[in-house]
Amino acid sequence: MKTLTQHGACSVTDLARQLEVSDETIRRDVKAMADKGLVEKVHGGAVLPQLLREPAFRKRMERNAAEKERIARLAAAQIRNGDSVMLDTGSTTAYVARALADHGDLLIVTNCTEIAGHLVARNRVYLAGGELRADDGAVFGDTASRFVEQFRARFAVLSIGAIDLDGLMDFYLQEAEFSRAVIARADQTIVVADHSKFGSHAPVKVCGFEGIDLLITDRAPPPELEERIAKAGTNLLIAD
Repeated sequence: MKTLTQHGACSVTDLARQLEVSDETIRRDVKAMADKGLVEKVHGGAVLPQLLREPAFRKRMERNAAEKERIARLAAAQIRNGDSVMLDTGSTTAYVARALADHGDLLIVTNCTEIAGHLVARNRVYLAGGELRADDGAVFGDTASRFVEQFRARFAVLSIGAIDLDGLMDFYLQEAEFSRAVIARADQTIVVADHSKFGSHAPVKVCGFEGIDLLITDRAPPPELEERIAKAGTNLLIAD
């Protein structure tokens, strides 16, 4: 618990080495602590429970705002007037929508009312229907996922909850399902994520790095993660 309090997350391997016990001993202890609600089990380790709960949307908009603005400008630079773009709900994709303000004649497909509102003046916007989430004005569920299957877009621009060695992770199953539906209907998939997502944890896997074409961020990932991204053939752009 002291290690988790200091670092937020820890791996089974590191704890076993630190405490000079077997990996299996650590796994048994983590399970017992998870049963009591003290920790959350994740692949290969444990995190504090609050780390698996995404902060409120407005808080996420304020966090690393300057970095998200740089990422958004670089993402918008990949898109030309007249392109078709699918955007999911997220603080960084909301910044991308703002960065696209000078673009025109775009065909936009999104499940986010805020993104739709930013882009509707100069573009054709299609908004997915379904149950509206109060926190961020987002629509999720089977209806939203089926809605995007009616379109084919040149780009998908996606936010993400966390990035680890397994790939791209999100906090909610419906978010991951919507992202996968969007990826399947886009010629190129761009993920926009600031450096805080590297090595963080979220419980639901969206896809591996081979499932996306471009990752735009504000700092180089840790070496092992950068190697995994390169091995998957995913391009990496750093917003200065």
